[in-house]
Amino acid sequence: MNDDDFDKFVEELQKEIIQKELEVFNERIVEIFHNPKNWGKMEGEDIISEAYRGPCGDLMEFYLKIKDGIIEKATFITDGCGASVAAGSQTTILIEGKDIEYAKNLKPEDIDKALNGLPEDHKHCAELCVRTLRKVLKKYNQKQ
Repeated sequence: MNDDDFDKFVEELQKEIIQKELEVFNERIVEIFHNPKNWGKMEGEDIISEAYRGPCGDLMEFYLKIKDGIIEKATFITDGCGASVAAGSQTTILIEGKDIEYAKNLKPEDIDKALNGLPEDHKHCAELCVRTLRKVLKKYNQKQ
């Protein structure tokens, strides 16, 4: 198999994988899973982070840079499934540039709606994000 044949094979395989994912998830979830925003750890003394392992076993960790009560930057990592990646990414998108009060009041339903609806058996991923976010905000408040 030459390089062109291999590249074609990979491209076709990727299309097949995406088609299978679209049978379970909507386009928004598949797109954000393959291209998550705000993925990765942030470091620095002004960064606060907290991790939470949900009942499903997935780990979610958020990293926040907060200045004057505003979440300037939010990133995340997870070892979870595509729905967890999408929910974590969507959570950071929703809270960046917002005040702490907004983030404290974020509900799983807000994340679910922004993702155009998680499948019923993956709605717990939005709950995992909210629980993790509340833990990191509690940690931030304790440091203030």
